[in-house]
Amino acid sequence: MAVKLLGVWASPFVMRPRIALNLKSVDYEFLEETLGTKSELLLKSSPVYKKIPVLLHDDKPICESMIIVQYIDEVWTEGPLLLPTDPYDRAIARFWAVYIDDKWFPSLTRIFKAHTNEAKAETIGQVLEGMKLLEEAFEKCSKGKEFFNGETIGYLDITLGCYMGWLRAAEIMGGLNLLDKEKTPKLAAWADKLCSNEVVKEVMPETEKLIEYDKMLLAKLAQPPQ
Repeated sequence: MAVKLLGVWASPFVMRPRIALNLKSVDYEFLEETLGTKSELLLKSSPVYKKIPVLLHDDKPICESMIIVQYIDEVWTEGPLLLPTDPYDRAIARFWAVYIDDKWFPSLTRIFKAHTNEAKAETIGQVLEGMKLLEEAFEKCSKGKEFFNGETIGYLDITLGCYMGWLRAAEIMGGLNLLDKEKTPKLAAWADKLCSNEVVKEVMPETEKLIEYDKMLLAKLAQPPQ
């Protein structure tokens, strides 16, 4: 097979190219990496960061999730465009994608790691503030349509959408309401529409499985070094 993807089922970053490949109707082989180890193929294909995901196209490796998504968009032009055609709209989509990865998602992960009520409250506040910003971004980018990209799932939908499973896991584990239908109604409706789409549903991990996966990771981290 000409297209292969190295990754782990629970990784939101691995979800990104999987959604993009599904949207473009590209057949690919998913090569599951083992948690806690790095295969020889991964080390060979990603010698700088040594991280998943890695896309192998005719044995040529492409690394970093959003770079892979852009590559998929440029190579398989038959399917729906993932990035807007207008240069300004493209720049805005990329800007919010960077914000999501650099600011919003790190706040979400800190909820899982918070050891005090004060720290937890602070991180929850940061996530909720980010949700308000993303609600505004959705209103501008979607231009009244169902997705950030308009009528079809695109670059920014993939960037944020890959985190929805972990967001729901955080809500259940912490007894929280982060994606509030009252405070961020457009974003909540977008999330429901995105997660029910077949190309996303196929690769979106079940929330309960993510919760078990997180508990396993936390147990591993709590173990004393050998």
